[in-house]
Amino acid sequence: EDGVRREAAHWDLLVAAGEEAGARLHQAFGDHATVLTGGLPRHDLFAGNGADQLRAAVRDRLRIPPDARVVLYAPTHRPDREHAPGRYRLDLEIDLDDARAALGDDHVLLVRPHPKVVDSVPAADGTRVLDVTRWPDARELMVASDVLVTDYSSVMVDFAHTGRPMVFWTPDGDYYREHLRAVYVDPAELPGPAVETAEDMLAAVVATARDGQPAYADAYRAFRERYAPPGDGKATARAVDALLDG
Repeated sequence: EDGVRREAAHWDLLVAAGEEAGARLHQAFGDHATVLTGGLPRHDLFAGNGADQLRAAVRDRLRIPPDARVVLYAPTHRPDREHAPGRYRLDLEIDLDDARAALGDDHVLLVRPHPKVVDSVPAADGTRVLDVTRWPDARELMVASDVLVTDYSSVMVDFAHTGRPMVFWTPDGDYYREHLRAVYVDPAELPGPAVETAEDMLAAVVATARDGQPAYADAYRAFRERYAPPGDGKATARAVDALLDG
């Protein structure tokens, strides 16, 4: 914390996704920098027709059939699985053969571990299960996907800009919250079902293809309003203008 505050003394501008995040940044660092609440530049990629073109391009590069339904599994790392400073072991908590069988031939599963996880994905076959650990920009994978499976990762905020379904698979929920680290989104706010078993997770994913997630429509809107206000694709330009004007 002290190191962050020392760095903050050199900051000129902070950007926030919305008013609530902006208020928190202002409270923490407003003495050092201007806070701009015009959205995050990282989310510009999700706005406009460019997202549709990017979606097609990414799926083509991954050799995903045009009519396939793409599931992105992007869990965070586990602090108790560190094997070197800042490097963590992979534990998927799922048998990928079971996943292939449950999802069916019309689904492709992209597995994207946290960047600090060092292991490759076992049993990835390059067709139905793809190891996308080394894909340079996770946002591109989100644009290319039809549903996200995650746990406590902040990718939920980024993916919310797609408006597509999310499933929260938290097999170690109580242990994680009580012994590993804080969870910043209250489980009651999650914009999709939270499940504890692999079987329930796969069933929830398949269900999104059938009927979407109508039961979570209100929760999804509230989540976006608080954490991921819809952008117009111009947050980067606003941030650059504010920095130059300042």
